[in-house]
Amino acid sequence: MVDQIPGIEAIAAEICRLLREKHEYSTYAEVQMVADYFMERPGPSGKRNLEAFKIMANALSRNTDGLKKMIGVEVIGMTACPCAMETVREQYCNNVTFENDLPVISHNQRNIATMLVEVPEEYDVEANDLIDLVEASFSSATYEVLKRSDEAQVVLQAHQQPKFVEDVVRTMLVKLLDHFPALPDEVVVTVRSESEESIHKHNAFAERVASLGELRERD
Repeated sequence: MVDQIPGIEAIAAEICRLLREKHEYSTYAEVQMVADYFMERPGPSGKRNLEAFKIMANALSRNTDGLKKMIGVEVIGMTACPCAMETVREQYCNNVTFENDLPVISHNQRNIATMLVEVPEEYDVEANDLIDLVEASFSSATYEVLKRSDEAQVVLQAHQQPKFVEDVVRTMLVKLLDHFPALPDEVVVTVRSESEESIHKHNAFAERVASLGELRERD
């Protein structure tokens, strides 16, 4: 009977280890893996749907460093632009009365966010946890299937939490630190946020690479 594999990063680490054992003369081995990943998630109305994500794993073995593994996720969400929102507020809100505290209009962006966490072999980080952290960092999560009332709720939520790409990166890092207080300082994290612009021909992009120790010093 095949033992249950705890995660894609464990598969990459095992392959990396077997490569080093098979090729005894080697000083270095690296394995990279990418997979489509599906989770059942509740939408705004509570109805559960199957949502698609991407998970990534990397294992690296060097004679001097031992074996390290990386687990990462790529998540698609939504951001609303704070800059356009402020401009609309300045130009129109003095002359228009908004009822029921509706947020000011802005343009929307599909945001693709990535979180990669490199840990020593003895530590485990769940991809599901990373997906939760990234989704909670957007202006709003996005969904495969939405009723019309759900669509309105997603748009309203996004406009109540407008964010630049750098805001998404900062939020991901803060949530990562809060969620994994036991991870050692030498753990290296990479977070990226790219907004596919709706009113520009270019995209907006932000990235931060740092150890948890560096982030904790700045906290």
